Amino acid sequence: MRKLLTFIIFIVPLLAYAQSSLTIVELNTENLFDTRHDSLKNDFEFLPNSPRHWTRTKYWEKLNRIGQEIISCGEDSMGWRLPDIVGLCEVENDSVLFDLTKRSLLRKARYEYVMTSSNDERGIDVALLYSPFSFRLIKADTLKVQPLRDMRPTRDILHVEGEIENGDTLHIMLVHAPSRMGGELYSRPFRMHVVSQLCEFIEALRRQQPDVKIIIMGDFNDYSDSPSLRIVYAHGFVNVTANAKGRHGAKGTYRYRGGWGSIDHILVSENLQPQVSHCHIHDAPFLFEEDAKYGGVKPRRNYNGMRYNNGFSDHLPLVLRMVMKE
Repeated sequence: MRKLLTFIIFIVPLLAYAQSSLTIVELNTENLFDTRHDSLKNDFEFLPNSPRHWTRTKYWEKLNRIGQEIISCGEDSMGWRLPDIVGLCEVENDSVLFDLTKRSLLRKARYEYVMTSSNDERGIDVALLYSPFSFRLIKADTLKVQPLRDMRPTRDILHVEGEIENGDTLHIMLVHAPSRMGGELYSRPFRMHVVSQLCEFIEALRRQQPDVKIIIMGDFNDYSDSPSLRIVYAHGFVNVTANAKGRHGAKGTYRYRGGWGSIDHILVSENLQPQVSHCHIHDAPFLFEEDAKYGGVKPRRNYNGMRYNNGFSDHLPLVLRMVMKE
């Protein structure tokens, strides 16, 4: 009995110590634009003299709203901790990311960031925030997506490689696929093209590192059973957010005409699936507003039509928690 107690006292704490947690968030921020015109982009909708009257005051309110939303994703039944990695879609440029990480409500989190510089006509890109205390950046590069015929220039795919606390190396791919403008059938080939480019890159990576650990996340503008997502599954990935639900009633990350659906996803390579603790949609009550037309609640977005709403985003964040063994 004494030997058993000795084992429990000394070995069990060591087992607990030999694990580190990792919190990953994905969020489409919905039009996180600054107030300055980029002469190469169609960003006229978000300028001070536009019909939306996108002023510096509104810009800073938006930055702090997004900061508040990211911070709140650290809530958990076991306590609270800032997310380690945050994938953002629909951010305009480096200036916006600098203001968000260094000057907004989020500034004390001490996040670093990397982002793309795409040919998207509106000038929107994807970005990855990371805590340098839990994710050591090794390198970041961009996968350029060449448009198909009749396809508008789209967002590039961000590839980030980094080392986490237990010494493992993670590769993170951040995607914002083309929208469904023109209809789902018309636009489907464009999304499948982006995903095919992504999978080609991943297979090339695997030829160099057969046991590479990969996380893919972003706004795919498709649902978990869509053809584009099935391409990714066929390359050895598991959609850990396919059945994710909110804790306050959200059944998806997005609500359209009264119906919930998830077009945002986080996928992990099969060798990472055992480390997945849980995944949920972060639907804190302050992220909601009443849906006067269809009933119930919906994400509190920044504009309702052309009316300024001082909200957050029309998407809710996804939160993935992983336990990484030493």
